[in-house]
Amino acid sequence: MRYIGGKSLLTDEIIKIIKKYTKNASSVIDVFAGSGAVSMAFKREKYKVYCNDFLFFSYVLNRGGIDLDNKPLFDGLNIKDPIKYLNGLTLEDTIYNLKDCFIYCNYSPNENCKRMYFQNKNAIKIDIIRRQIEDWKPVLTEDEYYYLLSALISAVPYVSNIAGVYGAYLKHWDARTFNDLELKEPELVLSDKECVSMNLDYVEALSQTKADVLYADPPYNARQYLPNYHLLETIARYDSPEIKGITGLRNYDNQKSEFCMKNKVAQAFEKMIQNANVRYVAISYNNEGLLSTEELTLICKKYARKKTFKLIEMDYRRYKSKIANNKSGLKEQVYFFEKEMDDEKK
Repeated sequence: MRYIGGKSLLTDEIIKIIKKYTKNASSVIDVFAGSGAVSMAFKREKYKVYCNDFLFFSYVLNRGGIDLDNKPLFDGLNIKDPIKYLNGLTLEDTIYNLKDCFIYCNYSPNENCKRMYFQNKNAIKIDIIRRQIEDWKPVLTEDEYYYLLSALISAVPYVSNIAGVYGAYLKHWDARTFNDLELKEPELVLSDKECVSMNLDYVEALSQTKADVLYADPPYNARQYLPNYHLLETIARYDSPEIKGITGLRNYDNQKSEFCMKNKVAQAFEKMIQNANVRYVAISYNNEGLLSTEELTLICKKYARKKTFKLIEMDYRRYKSKIANNKSGLKEQVYFFEKEMDDEKK
């Protein structure tokens, strides 16, 4: 899953920092989990994980993977391998027709649409698989339902005609779009600790959860996340929303992050730390975020026990894959501290 700000290349460093500076920590809340890469890394390290994101497609990815230790049995379906069945499904095998296919009608070229997010065959395949999973829902357990949805959402980017996110589609067909959509079994990790995914605002998630560590990877800049992933959100919800504009954007008025607003970001960090019922706090950010290093440092120190605050910086270039980074001085940062308890302030 390609995800803006994703920490899949930084997880080893993040885990190393938390293990180095915490004592007897066995649980963590990943409050902006995104694609779940860091939460899955915590699970591998045998932490109890609370994995949260307010975008539904992210919740689907995490609920169908991080929460599970073993592949569901699908006893109610009488289908030995549902993933294989869905991969082989065709429109002719179903009771659906093209007018039932929201993704095909609105995000692939046809007589009523010029958008080029998907080749027709893959748009139709997304629709019929998504509808089939929903039709199966009455006989699926919750684990089974999200396992299949997670497999679908994970497969979509590999046939999407985009440069990286869904804020725009390419004007020519990328080579990957000619591939057939193929679902794969979600990665599962066995753990003796319970892992729970949530789909809540960050304040709600923190107010409902007690853990040893808060790990937070909030947005860094003014670009809201939903417009960049609107199509995955629509596939996950499959709610036939009203859409507008060249990209077919769904309304996201209720899914805007304060961390992307210059006039609210400092207050958002304070609310996050205040509401966190944790002993330790680790925040991923970078030195060119909406909040300056100096500003975020002051906020962290305000809530840190004396001599526990640490700012760890890592050269951004190290963690890019094959794409060279031309920005000089851009660094990934981890702000770490032990939170001062209320009784210590008296």
